[in-house]
Amino acid sequence: MGLQLCYVIVGMLVLFAIFDLVVGVTNDAVNFLNSSIGSKAAPFFMIMIIASLGIIAGVTFSGGMMEVARKGIFHPQFFTMPELLTIFLAVMITDILLLDLFNTHGLPTSTTVSIVFELLGAAVALSVIKIMASNDNAMALWDYINTAKAMAIVGGILLSIVVAFFSGAVMQFISRLIFTFEYQSRLKKYGALWGGMAMTAITFFILVKGSKGATFMDDQAIAWIKAHSYLIMACIFMISAFTFQILISFFKVNILKPIVLVGTFALAMAFAANDLVNFIGVPLAGLNAFQNALASGDPLNITMTALSKQVQSQTHIMLVAGFIMVITLWLSKKARTVTETEIGLGQQDEGIEKFESIWLSRKIVNMFDSLFSTAKNITPLPVRKIISRRLTPAAPIKGITQAGKPSFDLVRASVNLMVASAVVSFATSLKLPLSTTYVTFMVAMGSSFSDQAWGRESAVYRVTGVLTVVGGWFMTAFIAFVVAFIFANILSYFKIPGFFILFAFAGFMIWKNHQKHKVKVKDKEEMSIYNLHKVENFHESMSQTFDHLAFLLKGIRESFDIGFDALFQEDLYKLRHERERVKHFQNSTNIIIANIFKVLRLLSKEDQAISYNYYQIIRRLQKLTDGHRDTIIRSSMHVSNRHKGLLDAQIAELKEIKKVFLNIFFLVETAFRNKEIVDCQEAVEQFHYLRELVDDFNENQIGRIVDDSSKTRLSILFYAISGNCVMMAKQNVKLLDIFNESFKLNQKCS
Repeated sequence: MGLQLCYVIVGMLVLFAIFDLVVGVTNDAVNFLNSSIGSKAAPFFMIMIIASLGIIAGVTFSGGMMEVARKGIFHPQFFTMPELLTIFLAVMITDILLLDLFNTHGLPTSTTVSIVFELLGAAVALSVIKIMASNDNAMALWDYINTAKAMAIVGGILLSIVVAFFSGAVMQFISRLIFTFEYQSRLKKYGALWGGMAMTAITFFILVKGSKGATFMDDQAIAWIKAHSYLIMACIFMISAFTFQILISFFKVNILKPIVLVGTFALAMAFAANDLVNFIGVPLAGLNAFQNALASGDPLNITMTALSKQVQSQTHIMLVAGFIMVITLWLSKKARTVTETEIGLGQQDEGIEKFESIWLSRKIVNMFDSLFSTAKNITPLPVRKIISRRLTPAAPIKGITQAGKPSFDLVRASVNLMVASAVVSFATSLKLPLSTTYVTFMVAMGSSFSDQAWGRESAVYRVTGVLTVVGGWFMTAFIAFVVAFIFANILSYFKIPGFFILFAFAGFMIWKNHQKHKVKVKDKEEMSIYNLHKVENFHESMSQTFDHLAFLLKGIRESFDIGFDALFQEDLYKLRHERERVKHFQNSTNIIIANIFKVLRLLSKEDQAISYNYYQIIRRLQKLTDGHRDTIIRSSMHVSNRHKGLLDAQIAELKEIKKVFLNIFFLVETAFRNKEIVDCQEAVEQFHYLRELVDDFNENQIGRIVDDSSKTRLSILFYAISGNCVMMAKQNVKLLDIFNESFKLNQKCS
């Protein structure tokens, strides 16, 4: 590797540092945002301002940017500057790609674990290359790599997952027993003491976790804080409790809100202070290695012993990095996707679940259900009644829409922040390797589990989500190691061509992930259309329901149009895309049905006719989406399996069916959208015409079967599609009839 290429690599490392800040903040924002956003402790912009201030404060506390290298993942004194630049470049490319992948799918992961295992993988690759090139084989792999540190990190991960989950669950259970879901009145009695405990954990967390790397603190000051920890905690508790009692008694303040906001500031500050090294530590290490090598007489061959020494951080670089992080926090849509995943897994009420159930989640739910049943049977009945009464969720407040309703209350939000702060502070004091991401996520899952947010209707889906995230954490370590190992080998052996290959590959993958995320955002925006803005006025809610039906029918009509043409052309790419959208239409239907249930609750017992019509809508909708799913899946499987394509005669007949079928869809869709009563006769006539067409074409198909021009699979596909079209057209006609009748009833009522 020539010196000119080293200049280019150092420049790329600086550029990658900016990209890594963006993807890193996108992933880690969930750590300090989920409690305040999920509980709606303050307006969104205020939460973001507090988190931004926490980040800026945190970067000024970030000392020793060579922390990762000093942990001993590898020994820099055994590597030359070009070898270290190869390691660092492989690490940064891998880190950006890995974090961007997790962000695209909305899964939080640990930037600490990713950077450590990337360093480990790339360092192992270069170590193996050096050993193979050496003639004397004087050094072994473990001489280059500190495997003990990597094992300690893995042990810390496993320990933190278990401890954080059960700590969150136990603390939330105790807190809920004390305050119940109707916590406002009980805050007057115990709120000051409880708030003092919370503020003690959170503010001590700032001192221990946040200020340990502060450049303005000398060793004597840090030693004094450690020596007087209990005195500091006692003072914080007394001052906080006294202040909160005054706020409660004289100013009627809900003290949980300031607790949550202070906790948000604390976690944002700790994130910036401790995780900043994960984003720019490696590029700065590369820059430092390059500067030290240039200062020597032999830059390409001198070993990097200087990197083993402590390096003082530069405040202006930290501040620039902090502002980049703040800008990302405000602008990144992926950050909100990651945050929504954790909030969704912890929301108190039922909703559309992001994850499907799997066999392992069902086994876990069944196991815990059996354990709780056993515990319930051996618990005395009076105790069970007391616990049940205090853990019963509060009735929903009328007038609050789903969009304005918090995912969980302030008690749970403050528990999340307090327990996460305490666990991380305790682990830090014991010098245990710990991931803030793992702790905050598992505490949130433990508290939601204890709060009975994982009810029988949602438990298997929530458990699947947790298993997916936790499995992703371990995959992070494995993928980081393997990919960094491969990239380091490519850079080492192919030099300049390898550099351009990896750079092009990284650009392509980031662009592809960006396109995937745009599709996810678009689907989410479409889903939001189906939310009822109000469920207090029956007629207004019914009108919105038919708006939603019109939008759904439009989507299914367009999907069928594309699906038919893709089947005729055997376009597997388009069919697979429509197959992916099947779940979207299923979810949309589920939301509409859930909305119908909300509307039905507004009806009195006398409204029998309207109730019957609404139940009929549910039945027709389910048949519609079932027919759409069956048609799209059959078509995509037929083409995917490379079976014989449709005959020209079959295509011509299906085009006739498609024309009439889509006309019926459009007629019903337009009526719903314009809220105009339409004469059903036209729709009925088109339906009868469609059925006659299908009967005639089915007879033609029998002839093709007899003369063996249409094979078995092709015949099955043809009959299934034509049958589904008739069935779905019938459902549209029935929906139009229900709409006309409902609209007339609406007119009479008004």
